[in-house]
Amino acid sequence: MSTPTNLPPLQLDKTSGEALFTQLYGAIKTAILQGAMAPGMQLPPSRTLARHLGVSRQTVVNAYEQLTAEGYLDCCVGRGSFVSEGLPPRRPRTAHRQPDPAIGIRPLSSRGRLFIEPALRMGTQDGPPKAFRSGMAALEAFPFDTWARLEARCWRKPHAPLGYSDPAGFMPLRELLSAHLRVTRGIRCDPEQVIITSGAQQAVHLTGQLLLNPGDKVWVENPGYRGARLALRAAGAELVPVPVDADGLRVEDGLAAAPRARLAYVTPSHQYPLGVTMGLPRRLALLDWAERHQAWIIEDDYDSEYRYTGPMLASLQSLDRAGSVLYIGTLSKSLFPGLRLGYLVVPPALVDAFRQGKSAVDRMSPVMPQAVLTEFIAGGHFHRQIKRTRELYDERRRVLLQELQRQLGTAMTAGPSNAGLQLAVAFRDHRIDDQAFAKAAAAKDIEVRALSSFYAADERNASLPAEASGLLLGFACVPTRHMRPGVGVLKALMNA
Repeated sequence: MSTPTNLPPLQLDKTSGEALFTQLYGAIKTAILQGAMAPGMQLPPSRTLARHLGVSRQTVVNAYEQLTAEGYLDCCVGRGSFVSEGLPPRRPRTAHRQPDPAIGIRPLSSRGRLFIEPALRMGTQDGPPKAFRSGMAALEAFPFDTWARLEARCWRKPHAPLGYSDPAGFMPLRELLSAHLRVTRGIRCDPEQVIITSGAQQAVHLTGQLLLNPGDKVWVENPGYRGARLALRAAGAELVPVPVDADGLRVEDGLAAAPRARLAYVTPSHQYPLGVTMGLPRRLALLDWAERHQAWIIEDDYDSEYRYTGPMLASLQSLDRAGSVLYIGTLSKSLFPGLRLGYLVVPPALVDAFRQGKSAVDRMSPVMPQAVLTEFIAGGHFHRQIKRTRELYDERRRVLLQELQRQLGTAMTAGPSNAGLQLAVAFRDHRIDDQAFAKAAAAKDIEVRALSSFYAADERNASLPAEASGLLLGFACVPTRHMRPGVGVLKALMNA
């Protein structure tokens, strides 16, 4: 309905479900901000405007009161309501007005631009799990009833952790994690060295920000985890891709390319994405390099709990005698990603720096989930969950391998499969465009990742190695009944 002539048109929709006074408040506010109502302009009396809009006077009064409280209007008893004189004049905007090209978009900082480099952009995993999503735990196997009971118990405690806490994390949890890592991974650390983070990604980010100067060279596995590259590049590092073979990171290649690199990022126990294990000679060579050149090593042990053949492997940190290794673990793979809890074990010399650095990033990770997790571990539920899911994932792994061999044995070669939540397979025909294949699979509601997307193209030679053409197939979150039809879709795409 039209409004008095001294006002721009104010449109109210009585069928929208939104309160009419809120609509009127928004319409007048927009008109003021867009310059359609100038400072000092008088508004109609509430009765007059209510009559023109066909609403109650109280609707107009409520809108005027809200606008006055926020500083858009000045109300003078006996005189009426006016657009505040204290507001700066605004140029009226015409419909379909194009942005002024001389002004342009305000640029990000040079550091900010590093966060959005297309070559390092991370994908998202939206919606419920599907075949063959990688890195995802079997959510249906998690004891949510137990977790809910423990959470309720934590809330009922007289001294529930509701206030600010130590930036390094909930000390009872750090004590339990320290003991757990000592037994399962050979980690040598005190609870003070354990820093609780909001996932492993924050641990890598924090390490890059605290230990790297802009321009420092960093060895990264090639192929490797793109999330780590993103975090390290955002810290201003110059990434040095180092090839990976059957024994893990080729230390000799890293020495040839950048002997005085500041840091190396590795996944030695189960290389991501190829699944190989770094041999002992390479581990010792890497540690020797770090000690001689005063460099740091990030050991990302993202899925160490899941090893299906042979004993658990000792960590790289357990061999470190020079305080060079920062060990990263996550609970996203063993429990559920939405928990957003990880941990970082730092050398004693870095404890204070990382505690303060964590405080600067987000003050602290949420404390209540840490308290619930403490109860979960102390009650033995964590150990039982690992044991139960290890058996479940082992079964799903074996079924996937059988189906790949039966349906695609002549078209694909499976990589190491004795650990982790996913399996890398290489196309025998190296000419296949694996990224186009992954898009075609997505159109069939099958989620796979192209192996070539994990490689960093060398600036001197943009071509990728022949073995880069392949797929990463997750199996942990895929019920066995979905394995055969899922592989069947891959077979049909191969035949097509």
